[in-house]
This record gives sequence, C-alpha cells and structure tokens, in this order.
Amino acid sequence: MTELAPKALAIRLRQQAILSDFGVEALRATELLPLLQRATELCAEGMEAQFCKALEYKPHQDCLLVCAGIGWAADAVGTTIIGADLASPAGYALKTGRPVISNHLENETRFRTPKLMADHGIRRAINVLIANRDGNYGVLEVDDTREGQFEEADIAFMQGFANLVGGAIERQRAEARLKAALERQELLSREMSHRVKNSLAVVAGFLGLQARGSDNADVKSALADARTRVEAVAQVHDQLWRQPSLEAIDVAGFLEALCAKLQESAPRHRIVCRAARVNIPADLAIPLGLFVNELVTNAIKYAYAEGEGEIRVDARPDDADGLILGVADDGVGLPEGFDPAAARSASLGMRIINSLARQLGGALTVAPDVQGAHFSLRVAPLA
Repeated sequence: MTELAPKALAIRLRQQAILSDFGVEALRATELLPLLQRATELCAEGMEAQFCKALEYKPHQDCLLVCAGIGWAADAVGTTIIGADLASPAGYALKTGRPVISNHLENETRFRTPKLMADHGIRRAINVLIANRDGNYGVLEVDDTREGQFEEADIAFMQGFANLVGGAIERQRAEARLKAALERQELLSREMSHRVKNSLAVVAGFLGLQARGSDNADVKSALADARTRVEAVAQVHDQLWRQPSLEAIDVAGFLEALCAKLQESAPRHRIVCRAARVNIPADLAIPLGLFVNELVTNAIKYAYAEGEGEIRVDARPDDADGLILGVADDGVGLPEGFDPAAARSASLGMRIINSLARQLGGALTVAPDVQGAHFSLRVAPLA
C-alpha cells in the first residue's frame, strides 16, 4: 500500500490539473461537438483508459447516440446507437441519474453489454450523467479492455467533466436563444424602418398633390418644404434599414449613402463626404442623418447664387469619445452676426436644425471669417 499511495496521489493530482484546464476550455467553447470530443480525450487521459465516449440522448427514439469519442472504430462516432433503457449501463445512468461502475462486464448480471463495447472487447466501464437546467443531455462513459478497477474517486473526476460539459451546453443554448432573439429584433427593426420609409413616401406624395392643387404661392412653398422634409425622414429610414448592422451604425457608410442620394437630387452641385469609420448607436443615426440632410439641403438651395458648387460633409471622432460633425460650403455665406440659436435667425429650418443638435447632445456653431457657411456640431460621447 505504501508503494501504491504515491502513485494514486499522483493520478488524482493529475486528474485535478486536467479538470482545471478543461474548465477554461469549457468557458471559452463556442461549439459543442469539438468540446465533447476534447472532453473524451482528456477524460480518457486522466483515467489512463483506452476508450471514452460522449452519448447524446435522443428522446424521440429513446436511445443514446455516440456523438464524440476516442479509441473507437473510425465509423463508430456519429452513427452508433446504444439503448437508453435500464438494462444498458449508460441508459441506467441516464434514467436514474446515478453513476454506474462495472469492472467485470463479462460477469455482469445487472446489465447487458452493448454491441459496440462487445465488438471492442470492453471489460470494464464507468458512466456518469451529463445534465443541465434544460434536462439530461446524455452520458459520459470511460471504458477499457484491460483488467483493473474503476473506483469511487474516478466518479468524482468524471462527474467534474460532465458538470463542465453540462454548464457549457446550457451557456451555448442560452447564447443561441439570445442570438436568435437579437436577430429577430434586428429583423423587426429593419422591417419597421422599411415600412416607415414607405409610409412617409405616401405622405410626401399626398403633400405634393395638395401643393399642386393650391393656387396660393405661399401655401405651395410651405407644402413643398414640408414634402422635402418628409422625404428626408423617409430617406434616412431607407438608409438605416440597409445598414449591415442595426446594433451599431457605421457613420462612414451611413453618411456616404445619404450624401449619394442627396447628390442624385442636386446634379449641378458636388457633395463630398469625408467620414471616419466610427460606430454610433442606432438611436442617434436618425437625428444625425436628418441634421446632415437639412444643412446640405439648405446649402443646395441657398449657398450658390449660380446654382452649383461644392458642399462638404465631415465626421470625425474627438478626444472625448464623441463625434465632430461638419457641413460646409464656399458660397455666399451667412448674414453678418448670424447666430444659429438666436431668435431673430430662428427660421423653421434653423429651429429644426437646432432641435436635432440638442437630440445629438451638442450645440451648433458656425465658423467666423470664412468663405461660405461652415456649420459644426460636437456630438455627445457615443458610449
């Protein structure tokens, strides 16, 4: 006994080290089958056994599928079915939740020996349950053709593996459900933006019809402006649902697409967009897009007396995790002493622009002593 004790201690310490390393792998695992395969390899190593397999329970067929394993014939894993009834060692562990040790399968009276094990000459086996909060996943089993004894201490080692696998299964299933829910939410958000865009296009059409039916020039002008702004909101929603991800919108792609659409409506102007690749929350994208749309549209209408010129849109990150947004032209410029926030300059367009600036968490400023109109807005931190 004194000669065996150090060896037994070394085996248990080695098992604890293997189990600890596997725990890290289980936490990081993103796919189940590779994790199960790794579990069978390390479990066999820790038990100094020739064979190990992971069995997944198939409730509709009431059977166990060998889904991972080491030591078995090449065609066994993924195809072999083992009974899940109480007369099967693995089935007994599954149905009762109790571990099973059988050190002499040839003399076993409690269970039958599954064909897979008989074909491989298995003489002893140990089974433990793989469980999680969703139910019993299956069984982890270690087998060997050599004489020897699986012990109660081996159950603790194997159950540790089974518990880690069960926890990983539970986590991966929860993550899969969360991912599916997020994907559905994003799909619904895209559909909502698409439908909003279509609804607003209908409203814009009605405003156009009403404008054409009016003989009052002021009414025509007001309805035309209203139609333009409704179309702007529709255009922003159209760009929003086309983005690769709604969780975080890439400013560069979003503004470039928006400016391209504005360019189509103003072919005599040159609209230049220089935007850094910065992600912003989706709820900031709409006011940001409307803000840019309003300023660019104003520049198209009023900046150049000859009706053509360059309009620049810039977006870059600042040092405070925010965004600096600018719209500039080289046209006739702003009236002397122009203050975008002052009551005397608060046309409907400027009131809209200032309202959008507040939604974006910043104050609108204009650059003095420059050719044209240079508007700038520092957007609040994006985090």
